[in-house]
Amino acid sequence: MDQLPTYKDLDIVENEYQDRHYNIDISIPEFNAVCPKTGLPDFGTIYINYKPKKYIVELKSLKLYIVKFRNCGIFHEHVTNKILDDFKKACDPYDISVKGDFHPRGGIKTVVSAHK
Repeated sequence: MDQLPTYKDLDIVENEYQDRHYNIDISIPEFNAVCPKTGLPDFGTIYINYKPKKYIVELKSLKLYIVKFRNCGIFHEHVTNKILDDFKKACDPYDISVKGDFHPRGGIKTVVSAHK
């Protein structure tokens, strides 16, 4: 299996609107990884909502970061929390939540929500 991405894969840019509070909502409907037990592919949608401070995450780097999960064996709960932790390390937002809404596998559907 491939190596997991890290917060260093996320490029940041200065938030030009630090004088106001606003939310950034991102959805990634084509997320995929691999089940660490069966080796079968997992698919889902990742939702990221954050309120930036000094920095925002550049979206092309986010896309490349997410693609790195494609061949990684990782549980739904772990990937959701890892994305939250990496975002916090990369851009230190005021507030952040990450939700992983994963397609059913073996008759079980999982939705994982993590908050700062």
